[in-house]
Amino acid sequence: MWSTKYNCFSNHKLLVGIACLVIVAYLMPYYILGEDTHIRVHDNLDSNIVWYHLLAESGQIFSLTDTIFPNIINGLPRSSLPSGLDAMVWLYTMFEPMTAYSIGQTIMRFVAFFGMYLLLKHFTSFGRKIPIITVGSSLGFALLPYWPSGMLSIAGLPLALFLFLSIRKYGKATPWYYWLTLLLIPFLSSFVLTFVFFLTIMGLIWLIDWIRLKQFHWPFFGAIAAMTSIYVLKNYLLITSMFFSSGFTSHRDALNLGHNSLQRSVELSFENFLYGHTHDMAQHYWIIIPVIGFAFIIAGYRSIKPTWLLGLFFINFSLSIWYAFWYWEGWRVVKDNFMIANTFNFARIHFFDPAIWYICFALALAIIWKHLRFGRFIAVFLIIAQCGLVLFPLNEESKYNSIGTPTFKEFYSEELFTEIQLYIGKNLEDYRVVSIGMHPTIAQYNGFYTLDTYNNSFPLGYKQAFRRIIADELEKNPLLENYFDTWGGRLYMYVAEHGENYLYTKNRNDPIEDLDINTKALKDLGGEYILAAVPINNAEELHLTLEKTFEHPNAAWKIWLYHVD
Repeated sequence: MWSTKYNCFSNHKLLVGIACLVIVAYLMPYYILGEDTHIRVHDNLDSNIVWYHLLAESGQIFSLTDTIFPNIINGLPRSSLPSGLDAMVWLYTMFEPMTAYSIGQTIMRFVAFFGMYLLLKHFTSFGRKIPIITVGSSLGFALLPYWPSGMLSIAGLPLALFLFLSIRKYGKATPWYYWLTLLLIPFLSSFVLTFVFFLTIMGLIWLIDWIRLKQFHWPFFGAIAAMTSIYVLKNYLLITSMFFSSGFTSHRDALNLGHNSLQRSVELSFENFLYGHTHDMAQHYWIIIPVIGFAFIIAGYRSIKPTWLLGLFFINFSLSIWYAFWYWEGWRVVKDNFMIANTFNFARIHFFDPAIWYICFALALAIIWKHLRFGRFIAVFLIIAQCGLVLFPLNEESKYNSIGTPTFKEFYSEELFTEIQLYIGKNLEDYRVVSIGMHPTIAQYNGFYTLDTYNNSFPLGYKQAFRRIIADELEKNPLLENYFDTWGGRLYMYVAEHGENYLYTKNRNDPIEDLDINTKALKDLGGEYILAAVPINNAEELHLTLEKTFEHPNAAWKIWLYHVD
């Protein structure tokens, strides 16, 4: 009986097949529910999805110059939106947004699984011998609650590492399809988010090999150069706007991040180490860290030297320290004197964390499997617990349905905004709107020309002009004021009473008692209407006229439409 069960644990193909079925089950809500799926709002529904959608409909996907989008902030530079060589843009061009999103999720999770599987199978001592650990750890990595628009930026790191290590090992004998896969990864990932750090590390490995072996490894060097070249080509507008004349000064030139105290930086180091960042959560606190600790105890008892496990564990701890201290006030001297340190986030190397945690998980399970009585069954139990109890319930539909955020359809509320457009009765390009109590990208998604937005880069001069509209509200809330002035990627109609809450749905729309905005500054920018998710009690004092309220059964919002007199 036990041998039969062990054979099940040692069958690569069977285990891979089971893992793929689990991933399919994880993805099913997207394909069954479609636009009725609950998905992440932060840095997703409120931003990236709209950017892809607007770009796909713009006719300026492959613009060779930094042209402007007149429907956003009276002229958003093209370089502020994703590259035309980004595969997600192609998906949004070929499919409806929710379909494109679902395909992106599918690609991301299967690449995460097979990338980690190949890395563990071919470059660990146990990878072929203990497939249950190889497959189970890879499945866990595939089920993580990834930041959706990151695509392969985090999920694809194990695959990229496997490909580079294979090229380093086999040189010219590396199969052609390894090279093809390596050259496709840049189209589905971000250079500035993770791969600038990854390629730097690969370059250091190549350099160390050259110095140590006195041999120039041309294939390995060629792989680094080829991937880097594709990223440069893909991000040509971003790079030219950063390093050459772009025609505008970006608001990023005025970033002023990094004022944490020493105590707060130490606290943040441990917080990130234990719980991760919202964009790279590895869900490692409850099971993986204790398993690693248990493996260290076994290693000490059995006189084993878990060199790789110990090294990777402390690398992750070091990355957490680096991430936290990048925002330490002690770095201000550097950031104030070197623009690149102020505008580029070097702390993002901590996005390596999830891949490292799951490699550590596999290494720790291998120690338990080999050196503990009943270790095989304990390892299997731990894999099932991590994948089944910790990770699978975090699929977007389950997680965000329980939280109570809107579905894709409810969030963008197309029927509701069509009613508003018909009521106003003008061409969309003839007037400008701003939103209060909800994300401005909702109006953008529905075709409105907005003065407010959320983007990674836009003209600093416009930010300063927009600030005059909300200056008094910012003054009433120092936290909001600091958030807007030191970062300010969200050009929102901030309300001191709301803080950083932008989800005032029709079931939660308590009125604003005392809104203090500069309507003259709003009119000077062209603002004619306010789309408010809550009523404004002092509207008359601000020279705002309530035109009408709008509701729709499929919409998350009730909209109060105000005219700026």
